[in-house]
Amino acid sequence: MQFHHHGYVSTDPRVLPAAGIGINRSEDLPDTMDVLIVGAGPAGMITAAQLAQFGDISAYLVERRDGRLQIGQADGIQARSVETFQAFGFADRISAEAYHITEMCFWKPDPHNPENIVRTARTPDDEHGISEFPHLIVNQARVLDYYAEYAKNGPARLTPNWGWEFKSLEIDRDEEYPVTVTLIGAGAENEGQERTVRAKYVLGADGARSKVRDAIGAQHVGGVSYHAWGVMDVLAVTDFPDVRIKCAIQSKAGSILHIPREGGYLFRMYVDLGEVAADDNRKVRETPLETIIAKANEIIKPYSLDVKDVAWWSVYEVGHRVTDRFDDVPSEQVAELTPHVFIAGDACHTHSAKAGQGMNVSMQDGFNLAWKIRQVVQGLSPASLLSTYTAERQEIAQNLIDFDREWSSMMAAKPEELESPSALEEYYVRTAEFPAGFMTQYKPSMIVGEATHQDLAAGYPIGKRFKSYKVTRLSDSNPLHLGHLHRADGRWRIYVFADAPAPGEDSKVAALAEFLASDPASPVLAHTPEGQDLNSLFDVKVIYQQDYTDVDVLKVPKAFKTPNGPFGLIDQDQIFATNPDHDIFAGREISRDGTIIVVRPDQYVATILPLDAPEELAAFFRPIFTP
Repeated sequence: MQFHHHGYVSTDPRVLPAAGIGINRSEDLPDTMDVLIVGAGPAGMITAAQLAQFGDISAYLVERRDGRLQIGQADGIQARSVETFQAFGFADRISAEAYHITEMCFWKPDPHNPENIVRTARTPDDEHGISEFPHLIVNQARVLDYYAEYAKNGPARLTPNWGWEFKSLEIDRDEEYPVTVTLIGAGAENEGQERTVRAKYVLGADGARSKVRDAIGAQHVGGVSYHAWGVMDVLAVTDFPDVRIKCAIQSKAGSILHIPREGGYLFRMYVDLGEVAADDNRKVRETPLETIIAKANEIIKPYSLDVKDVAWWSVYEVGHRVTDRFDDVPSEQVAELTPHVFIAGDACHTHSAKAGQGMNVSMQDGFNLAWKIRQVVQGLSPASLLSTYTAERQEIAQNLIDFDREWSSMMAAKPEELESPSALEEYYVRTAEFPAGFMTQYKPSMIVGEATHQDLAAGYPIGKRFKSYKVTRLSDSNPLHLGHLHRADGRWRIYVFADAPAPGEDSKVAALAEFLASDPASPVLAHTPEGQDLNSLFDVKVIYQQDYTDVDVLKVPKAFKTPNGPFGLIDQDQIFATNPDHDIFAGREISRDGTIIVVRPDQYVATILPLDAPEELAAFFRPIFTP
């Protein structure tokens, strides 16, 4: 973490100096704003947290609740989400309070006594080392707390405006603030009051019954599986031996997905309540808690469950729906109009909870959109950039639905209905990359290049997230994960992997550095706003092939020694090399001829280029940024 470059800091460095709107932010909603976020769930809060880093963007978040979420229904945190938490600066803190999933146990009917269950397999949670980050279980409310803290500590000092519910909106694209939103007071002090605000952009992150979605005419496509589940978070006395291990339990009486919760005692059970008649009209949702507990005891025989306290419980039917579009532009007008209203999270994709994907995918919706809105609002990029949101995230949502439909169907099946006795655990291992959050791969677009030079860095597929690897920072000899230095600060990363010659010798990387530092076509010079630090929009790092002890820092080109802050202090932390234990070139299959890897603000690889192709680098960024 870097600070002091604007002067000595003796307070918490995570609290950034207030700037712009954050200097005198009022608790009241203004009449006009750049961005209005509706809903303080995962998608809304991560968007707010990201936009709060820019004091010149007036972003506001409204939520119909009168305060923070007390009990969250989502609790599974995939490794990709923890990687995202790292970017927002709280991965270590939330991991410390979370339950860590290291393996999953599978229980099936005992062949010798089919009325009872027996453990049949233990499967490592990340057998193939997909990520260095853990798979966690933690209350959704705590996740929102951390994002709220990040937003409040950002330069814009963004905090939710509680007790306001969305009513309606109108769009007039000829206006400076084209979206007029009507809100209704839902709090103790403003109940029933009507308020109208105007915004340049609106995000509807207001849940599965989204009124924003309805207001823009987007349609949920899909249906219900007519299979019911009871879910409960409980404190109980039990002799079930794997009560502190994630389990998939299949018995003659039905199925349970068992998930230990943080804190050492609490656990969640998704209890199979069986098929539901098509004409049930949601009567199954009236199933009493006592029935769910009794069913759980029936499923886990010969073990028993004596429930002492219930933190939360519900009954639901599995639904699989994806919205036909994620913004206000009808599909036939995509080429003509740019969007002003977006939806994210449960507002545009709903599914079962058993794959543990809802909160995770919702956060990636917000992370994908926030930096794009930032660049457009600040005039850095054309409005066409915003059309990539639906194009990218709708396909990911459909992939999620397809995966969840198969997984939830297998969970609901009786053991004898599966194609093999070990089908469930084999599917769990085979598809591990998807529930971990790492299968997402965006297609070529204005912000994702073609795979023309993919062979230069085979370990970094274009369109997928940048998978970290250890390197050694030259300034202090610290071995660090390169990807962990990618903060949620809205910057693009340009990682320059050097060719073989050492600094000071003629090389491709030396020529590229001269281009980056001196040529008017350099994206750093061409697109960084006048008066701002040269690292304010682009984070340029160099990684040398040599052992860090063999790199002379004095001979490293000035393009990798950026002046920073009002004193022009040199950023010493942009130069890296390998060491005998960690060679990123070998570990991520990077060509010894060197390469350029461009990474988007949301950590996805945008393009890979040769070191000696500076004109291609400039050409990639040219349509993304306004002159």
